[in-house]
Amino acid sequence: MALRELRYFGDPVLKTVSDPVTRFDKSTEALVTDLLDTVDAPGRAGLAAPQIGVNLRVFSYDVGSLKGYVINPEIVELSEETHEITEGCLSVPELWFPTVRAKHAVVKGVDLRNEPIVVEGDDVLAQCLQHETDHLDGLLYLDRLTQDRKKKALREARGKDWFWSRR
Repeated sequence: MALRELRYFGDPVLKTVSDPVTRFDKSTEALVTDLLDTVDAPGRAGLAAPQIGVNLRVFSYDVGSLKGYVINPEIVELSEETHEITEGCLSVPELWFPTVRAKHAVVKGVDLRNEPIVVEGDDVLAQCLQHETDHLDGLLYLDRLTQDRKKKALREARGKDWFWSRR
């Protein structure tokens, strides 16, 4: 079991668009294993490769009874119906803010054999799929907040010991 160290808000890797996976080899398998092991800790629902310092389009999820991963994910469907749901992030610990997300999401990608897979879900799983795909596009949930909430979040983040630029 390999629990990887997390990267925190302020680290440039979190604002970088991730590269697609083009090699399906032992290193990709090790990355997926690390993502699954690291997301398995209590209180975690999803983890994208940039959050452990790897600039590749891969994420893992662990929501309810569903656990898995997606390589090269792309959101292919979002419901028009949205809701405001409290959201947090492993890379922005201790900060939770209401965020508008689609209630239903569908992600297409591939598995370790480069075979197509589809993951779809409602509510918390839909939120997770959107959140993790955002990470791969260089976005944090903070980028989706209203202007007032984002100002508050940035102010609070800068005061935290984990904030990357304070290291």
